[in-house]
Amino acid sequence: MLKGKPAKKYSQAGRLHSIIRLLETRRGLTLDELAQECDVDRRTIHRDLNAVEQAGYSLTTEWCDGKKVYSFLTKSRNLPPITFTLPQLMSLYLLRSLGAHLVGTPFQAEIDELFKSIHSVLPDRHAAHLERIARVSLPLLHGARDYSPSAPFIEDLQKALLQQYRIRLNYAKKGKEEADAYEVDPYTLVFHKGGIYLLGNAHNRSGMRLFALERIRGIEVTRQRFEIPVSYQPEAHFSSAFGLVSDTPMKVKIRFSAEIAHAVKDRIWMPGQKISSDAEGRVVVEFKAAGQMELVSWILSYGIHAEVLEPAELRKEVKQQVKGMREFYRGKEKESEKVEKKAKRS
Repeated sequence: MLKGKPAKKYSQAGRLHSIIRLLETRRGLTLDELAQECDVDRRTIHRDLNAVEQAGYSLTTEWCDGKKVYSFLTKSRNLPPITFTLPQLMSLYLLRSLGAHLVGTPFQAEIDELFKSIHSVLPDRHAAHLERIARVSLPLLHGARDYSPSAPFIEDLQKALLQQYRIRLNYAKKGKEEADAYEVDPYTLVFHKGGIYLLGNAHNRSGMRLFALERIRGIEVTRQRFEIPVSYQPEAHFSSAFGLVSDTPMKVKIRFSAEIAHAVKDRIWMPGQKISSDAEGRVVVEFKAAGQMELVSWILSYGIHAEVLEPAELRKEVKQQVKGMREFYRGKEKESEKVEKKAKRS
């Protein structure tokens, strides 16, 4: 098989699906480009294009640099005009505000273009409400990442995700400046606490890996197509994780003081959790979860109001963290006292 060709031949149904996806995600393709993508000859692609039209998709052609380019007359099949009610517009603006952590990415620019298009077709009676609707939701995001330096990489990644192309990544692990090379089938973008991550099958690491977009140092989109396994479910990868880390799950049991019980008991921390209260108004939360350091961070955020009951190793880690913080601040206080005494003597 020639380099850059698909890994396998497709049935006609599979080719039609690929052709539709390619024409919907690109500005236009020639017969040769479509034939290369599907690993068939021009005559077969021509028959496939006729089948696509018979299925209800409106094809158009134009000449570009001496080549005939095929594209869809409309982006999707038989799409009727879309109208919005005010509550629907409110929901759209809410979703837009929740994407505040996308600033600096191509996604944000495309969302802005989408809302410009919506604005341009709104009836006059709705126009007066737009500014107020835009302010009915306000995201407050602390510690957001700046994705502006990564924007060119994200554009390439977006292309690979849409067209199912394998990529080569230069990726710097946490705490390292030197980048390692990965060959990845990109499956899913994961959003967690204001961060964007790529979940994909890393062939030279023999399994699924998670990549933080801000640590990508280079990306090459290959011409090698891949297929996502039918059994793949992205949420299943994180089913036991308290955050992003999917190691061995542990049985967790935390007791929260009565002062903050109201802020804990009405939340879903993990599927299958159990929450109980005692006579003093304290709340005990029990669940199974993986990711020890993410659990520790969560527990410490409640200070003296959270006590680890189980497991013993998690309780020990929290105690060590508290002890280390206490010793650190005591050391700083002693340094400050020495500086003050020295200043008084002088």
